[in-house]
Amino acid sequence: MSHALHWPALAPEGLTLFHGIRGMTKTLDTHLLDLFVSVIEKKSLTQAGRDMHLVVSAVSKRMDELERQVGRTLLKRHGRGIEPTAAGDLLYLHAKSILRSLRAANQALAEFDSTGVRKIRLLANQTSILQSLPAEIAGFLAGRANTSIEMIEGHSVDIPAMVHDGHADVGIYHAPHPAAGVLSTPYRQDRIGLVVPNGHPLKARGAVFFEEALDYPLVGNFPRHSLDLFLELAGASLSRPPTVVLSVSNFEARCHMVKEGIGIAMLPDDVARRYLGPLGLSLVRIDDAWAQRQFYACMRAQHSGDSHAGSLLAHLCSLEVRHAG
Repeated sequence: MSHALHWPALAPEGLTLFHGIRGMTKTLDTHLLDLFVSVIEKKSLTQAGRDMHLVVSAVSKRMDELERQVGRTLLKRHGRGIEPTAAGDLLYLHAKSILRSLRAANQALAEFDSTGVRKIRLLANQTSILQSLPAEIAGFLAGRANTSIEMIEGHSVDIPAMVHDGHADVGIYHAPHPAAGVLSTPYRQDRIGLVVPNGHPLKARGAVFFEEALDYPLVGNFPRHSLDLFLELAGASLSRPPTVVLSVSNFEARCHMVKEGIGIAMLPDDVARRYLGPLGLSLVRIDDAWAQRQFYACMRAQHSGDSHAGSLLAHLCSLEVRHAG
């Protein structure tokens, strides 16, 4: 794989400097070019230094070093700040092109692991990792010998932003609506239920609104992972917050706490069913609308044409269509 550096068109008077710059790109430090670009765009050594975590004297010294390397005056310093000379303007254009090409190369290489095998970074919440993804990923990888997946666990409230910022190629999250800033496709649905000991009064009810369970102590966590966000989700359906006596994120540990009589707990139905028999627990349906959750698979919109991350997203969401059918 190669990425050509695209040099802007030059006026005749810029040809001499152009050849000089091209000859020196092997020695110019990219960090120095990055700092130079920041100085030009901020029109200030102070602002550029603040952005790059450098003191002003260090920025000034590095700009002097850059001018020595290219053998030309690049910056004009005056009371209003910094302005580029004609040579500085020309170097700025090339520096921007070089840095863009390097970023593109880094993004392309991030798709491969250390052995050169193409890698897809998949960011998903705990529920998806336990419920549906193992079998679906196995099916995806079965016909792709030269592809690997790096699975990263995250919280649904954070996943769309992390995908948008480039920390993952594909994300799985649940939300009432598709998140802004990413391209989202419906993936699957699940329900949240109440896990109670077999002798608990709510067991005989079979199904309740969560308001009816507020008299009992609760073992957290919550849908959306914090009490404040859960209360925002539940809205007017609750008259008061639940009484949280213990918080634990691990599903199995939460069920063990329920077994010991510490409180009742909310879990995804499919996950909870794994522990009911072995721990002597029961699952009570929550009839509130928020207990039904919609999951989405997402990727960056500008990368929707990526043949590998896009193929994983299409695989996951085509399975959802088949399941719904």
